[in-house]
Amino acid sequence: MTSEETTATVLTAETQAALDRAVSSTHRHEALFSDRAFHIKQSAVRDVFDISIRPGLISLAGGSPYLRSLPLAELGLSAQRIIAEHGLEALQYGAGQGMEELRIQACEVMAAEGITDADPADIVITTGSQSAQDVAAKVFCNPGDVVLCEDPTYVGALNAFEAYEVQMHALPVDSEGLVPEALEEAITSLRKQGKTIKMLYTIPSFNNPSGVTLAARRRPRIVEICARANILILEDNPYGMLRFDGNPLVPLRAGNPDDVLYLGSFSKIFAPGVRVGWALVPRHLHRRFYLACEAVVLCPSPLTQMLVSAYLRDYDWMQNIRDSRMLYASRCAAMLAALSEELPDGVSWTVPDGGFFVWLSLPEGVDTYPLLYEAIDAGVVFIPGAAFSPSDEPSNKLRLAFSAVSEEDIAEGVRRLAPVLRRAMDHAAG
Repeated sequence: MTSEETTATVLTAETQAALDRAVSSTHRHEALFSDRAFHIKQSAVRDVFDISIRPGLISLAGGSPYLRSLPLAELGLSAQRIIAEHGLEALQYGAGQGMEELRIQACEVMAAEGITDADPADIVITTGSQSAQDVAAKVFCNPGDVVLCEDPTYVGALNAFEAYEVQMHALPVDSEGLVPEALEEAITSLRKQGKTIKMLYTIPSFNNPSGVTLAARRRPRIVEICARANILILEDNPYGMLRFDGNPLVPLRAGNPDDVLYLGSFSKIFAPGVRVGWALVPRHLHRRFYLACEAVVLCPSPLTQMLVSAYLRDYDWMQNIRDSRMLYASRCAAMLAALSEELPDGVSWTVPDGGFFVWLSLPEGVDTYPLLYEAIDAGVVFIPGAAFSPSDEPSNKLRLAFSAVSEEDIAEGVRRLAPVLRRAMDHAAG
């Protein structure tokens, strides 16, 4: 690792932003940047994703779904038919809210998880759920407003909210997810400080990155606390259908149409490349949310919407989900077995019930960010834990993903990672 790389790993976000300003300040266009532009951060996940494609590396970093089980040849014919028979519609501008057929189908997907009162009229089709997070920040948050989130949480959401100069406040999580009492205490404390809290952003099922699931018994309590405090819940649920035992927990949105804005995605249950998701928006908030979406993308792609509709209409998508659950459960078990066999005492990890991720905790004093470079040299890639927190403090955590990696590569990847972690722990202890 070079001295420049070593320095880069310890810079705070504010210091890095200042350096970015200084480097580019010689050009007259520097004065044209908005203040907001300097809150837009480079994603560590995207950086590692680019590194992960190097030959010979085993990537335990990217949370990508397994796509080889899809009927690719048949889907190719479906795409051909869409363009040949409906090309004038598929290749033209479309409705800003999204196609009615797909909105109806999104309701059917949600019903399989327990949201049985969804109305297609309340759905906005989005360019993945990432764009919906951006729109939510734009519509609901002023600079300085607070959005509550789990610690850790999805890096893409952190980037989306922080770009709008929102203060992310992380809440503690235990093995059963968000702690209701900690949520209440945070609300009370922040309001005593004069803060305005707009939303709770949560990934209740198989949180990215921790893999932790909010317990069923806690879910009504979280909704009740936020409703009483007039805090909107932004429920991000891309993994909910991927519970290993085939029995998804009922989302927070089920039976709570006014207090929860629900985000769904076809990225994990079909394919991320179509970039199609949806937002089920409380009816009294729908118009402004929809108009903001339309202002960003004008309209979601009719072509990719029609391909997703064809997949849901013409193929046994539920069987593919059942197959995916079994595959992911087997790969998760392989990762947990490898961690138990290879990692030294003092490392702990979560045991997820579904989804894509396992979250490792090393002893205090170990910063996992510099270890990334050593791991790359050893032939394996992970995501450092600091990427998933609004704090600029070093993190002793890291995320491993098992979804897109064979069981053999999972075992080998953990074997390569183990000595890197052992050396770091020995150094911290010495």
